[in-house]
Parts: sequence; C-alpha cells; structure tokens
Amino acid sequence: MRIGTRLGRIGRFGKKVAWALLDRRHPILVHIIPMRRCNLTCAYCNEYDAVSKPVPTDVMLGRIDKLADLGTAVMTISGGEPLMHPDLDTLVAHGRERGMVVTLISNGYYLSESRIEGLNQARLDHLQISIDNVAPDESSMKSLRLLEPKLKWLAQRADFTVAINSVIGSGIRKPEDALVVARHARDLGFLTSLGIVHDGHGQLKPLGLREMSVYEELRRIGRRGILRFNPLFQDNLAHGRPNDWSCRAGSRYLYVDENGLVSYCSQQRGMPGIPLESYGREDIRREYETKKACAPYCTVNCVQQIAIFDNWRSPQTAHALFPLETRDRAPSSPAPSSDDGLLAG
Repeated sequence: MRIGTRLGRIGRFGKKVAWALLDRRHPILVHIIPMRRCNLTCAYCNEYDAVSKPVPTDVMLGRIDKLADLGTAVMTISGGEPLMHPDLDTLVAHGRERGMVVTLISNGYYLSESRIEGLNQARLDHLQISIDNVAPDESSMKSLRLLEPKLKWLAQRADFTVAINSVIGSGIRKPEDALVVARHARDLGFLTSLGIVHDGHGQLKPLGLREMSVYEELRRIGRRGILRFNPLFQDNLAHGRPNDWSCRAGSRYLYVDENGLVSYCSQQRGMPGIPLESYGREDIRREYETKKACAPYCTVNCVQQIAIFDNWRSPQTAHALFPLETRDRAPSSPAPSSDDGLLAG
C-alpha cells in the first residue's frame, strides 16, 4: 500500500472518530446490502439466498445518497456476496465521493487481479474476508487452501487495508484452523479478526473447551484495535457471560437490507423495518435512547464496536416499540450465523 494512501486514510478515519464523539445524532456505521444472493452456502450463515437479483444500481446510488445526507461516517457493503453485483465499483466510488469511509465484506471468491485494481480505482478503504478453515468441508468452502491465490494478489496489489476474519464456534469442525489462518494472514501483512459464532437471533453461544483454547491463543498472538480498548467484552462472550452495554442499533448503527428497510442488525431484520427513504433524525434520536432486550447476550460484533463511542454517556431510558426476538442462552439454538469479527491484531 502506498504511504500517501495510508496516511490519507488515517486522517479521514481520525476526523470521523472525532465527529462521532462530538455529535450523537448521526450513524457511525451502516451495513448496506446490494445483493442477497451468494455463490456459497455456508452451513452457519443465515444472511444469503440463491435466487435474488442485484439491487438496481440507480436504487443503490439513491440509498447511498440518503446515508450521506444522514451524516453516515462509514458505509460497509456486504451481502450475500457483494462482488456479485455488476456495478460494485460504482457503488464504492459513489460512497467515497459522498464523503464516507467505504468498506467491503466478501467471501473473496470473485477477486482477481483486475477486480482488485477496480476496487483500488474506486478508492475502497478496507476489505474483510472470512476464512473458516484450512481445507473446505461440508460446513464451509471459505478455506485457506482455495483462497490462497486471492490473498497473494491482495498482498501485492491492494491499496486498501485487508482483514482476515477467522470464525470459531458451533458449525466449525476444526477450531484450530483459526490459528493457522490468523498466523498466515499476519505473515502476509493483513489485519486479523475473530468472530464468535452466534445463533440465528444474534445471541450468545458459549465456546467449548477446544474453542476456548484457540481463543486464548489468538489473544496471545496480538491484541490491537478493539480488543485493546474493550477486552472484557469478548472475554464475556467467550465464557457465556452477559455484557452490560447500551446497544445503539437503529441510531449509531443501521442495517439496510436489499429492500431498503432499516433494521437493528442482520439478526433482527424487519425491526423496526422502516424504509430508509423516510428514516430521519427523529428515528435516530428515538433508537439512540431505546434499550434493546437482546443486548446482554448479543454477539453482533460491529454493533458492539460502535457502542464504545457512547457507552460512557446518555443512558437509555426508553424501551423498544418493536418486539425483539430473544432467546435463552441454552445450547439448543437455531442455525448459527457469523458476523464481522473483533479486530484481534
């Protein structure tokens, strides 16, 4: 990565952080979905289908404009598999033109040297790829063996930062693979993160003995980024303990699905289910002050990360107007799903 590009990105991130601390009435992070369809069928994931068409480009551009008008700091494009959208580079470039930091979550399968150059030209800021195992199995094809050529291209050509996310928990056959993936990613110069699998409602599924051993070793590898500022949060998740925090979903964090509806997160789709086009400052204020019943055992990492900006202030006094789906933390849970992980090193 060019030094000038890196310094410019650090400066823009710094300005967004400062504004997030000064002003509470704008979204810090928005996940937006241009494509629900995915080329893979990972057993632990509930965030894809096999039939959806891409959201029309003009519709997506209008949604991006709306996010910019709301003051969104960071826009993350995910799916499904966003690289299947035919105009992804245009969406990235438009987000940058509207002043947002733009990141992408992908399984990496559609990356090529030319696609990486296209993302460079669009000025993508950051890419995250989840790698679930060393060799593909019945749970996931997102394996180090199959993605290794893509990783080498990224290390050589990407002007954006790259993070490799490892996943441990239910549905992952060999948790030790997360260590192999993390070490290899660091050797290539990438950031690494770890996702603890949650169930279909985004709720906690405590780690077993093998997973806990891997988790502790990953902590020893490095502790940068979010873990440095809030290590207790993920420790509680790993041990199956609740966290006391204020979820600002619907306010500081938005999830905008392929239909343009704003939800609290990927695991609470349809709540509140308000069209983005009509989402306004009053909605942001209401959800900032609204306590979410699912928060104590939530493992949707991106929402927790954003909450750090406000956990120290403005206690929530209102209760959700919409019936949130919650569940007991017993092991009998729906099919699990993964999310972007906490930055581990």
